[in-house]
Amino acid sequence: MTTTLSIEDVKEKIRAVQDFPKKGIVFRDITTGIKDGETMRYMIDYLCEQYKEFKIDYIAGIESRGFIFGMPMAYKLGCGFIPIRKPNKLPAETISESYGLEYGTDTIEIHKDSIEEGANVLVVDDLLATGGTAVAACNLVRKVGGNLIGACFLIELNELGGRKKLQDCGKIVSMLQY
Repeated sequence: MTTTLSIEDVKEKIRAVQDFPKKGIVFRDITTGIKDGETMRYMIDYLCEQYKEFKIDYIAGIESRGFIFGMPMAYKLGCGFIPIRKPNKLPAETISESYGLEYGTDTIEIHKDSIEEGANVLVVDDLLATGGTAVAACNLVRKVGGNLIGACFLIELNELGGRKKLQDCGKIVSMLQY
């Protein structure tokens, strides 16, 4: 990583939007960071650097912002990319995992044949909050035979405790903590 940027510089590029999507929530908007080429490159390089000691066969990106970081990470690490999507978005046979939300449940899916038995997989998303989506994604990787290396995120909201739910999911990395 040859850049003059720092993690604090990246943090300054993330816009805080008050009361979105509802009153009382501070939304961390990554679009103000990813629109700058140098900042985006630093984000990707930083996340990739954290897993350089691992042989990674696949990045499993969680819809939709996990795709933003997962695809360039897969390219840089020389591995494949596996999409984890919302229901009825993948065309072939899928396996699904449901998880709890504050009010209700949600579901994500992966192609049943997406990962060879024992392949090393890193789960990627933009944000770790309560951990529900990330845990569901990790469970899906295991269900289809993947060896879970870890999960990484650009942003982690510490007060929501998501990291605690990922204790058995390998190496957990977040670049920015709020």
